[in-house]
Amino acid sequence: MWNILELSNEVGKLFLAAIIGGIIGLERETHGQAAGLRTNVLVCTGGCLLMMLSLHMVEIYQYLNVNESVVRLDPARIASYAIASMGFLGAGAIITGKGNVKGLTTAASMWLVTAIGMAIGAKYYAPAVASTCLSLIVLYGFRRIKRHLPTDEHTLLTIRFSQGQDLSDQIKSILNRRGITINFSNCHLDYMQHILTYRLRLQSRVDIPWMELAAEMKEIGQMKEIGWEEAAVP
Repeated sequence: MWNILELSNEVGKLFLAAIIGGIIGLERETHGQAAGLRTNVLVCTGGCLLMMLSLHMVEIYQYLNVNESVVRLDPARIASYAIASMGFLGAGAIITGKGNVKGLTTAASMWLVTAIGMAIGAKYYAPAVASTCLSLIVLYGFRRIKRHLPTDEHTLLTIRFSQGQDLSDQIKSILNRRGITINFSNCHLDYMQHILTYRLRLQSRVDIPWMELAAEMKEIGQMKEIGWEEAAVP
């Protein structure tokens, strides 16, 4: 049985894991992620408890003779299964949308929180705290840096004109002047309605001023409709 000092030490590990998990989860909570404060607290505390259980199982059965007993203990087995099972929880945080994948950072943070909880359970306090500080720098600091990094935007543009004249050269000229690249295009002509439809996959590095672009394209023909949506990354 544990004495009061040992019991308080073990319980202290769980509380420390809950606090550290809450600090990381708070960032995810303020960022609007579903796996936020409560999820990260539970994950980190659960990881700590599983690591403590792994080490305690060895202490319980350490008196058994290897040659006389069939019991074989590996203190890393429970921990390894905990990390593997975290993959299922992390996969639930990942949402695949049209053209992008969201939730990867949240899934990675939950995986890290599990490792931090296990490190606390194994009395690996300094690396656990250092990992927490590094993760907070990445989550808070790198988010601001990311806003200033140039990234490609992929857009699917649909334009309809009420005439049968080929306007592809004029459209390409307008897009090229704004630094927009056309990765793919197709054209459809409705002879009955005399409607010409263009579908273009665009790539650009800056936010496209769509209203200005629409007004400029309207001048080259009798435009009936224009629409744009996020396109899948090729």
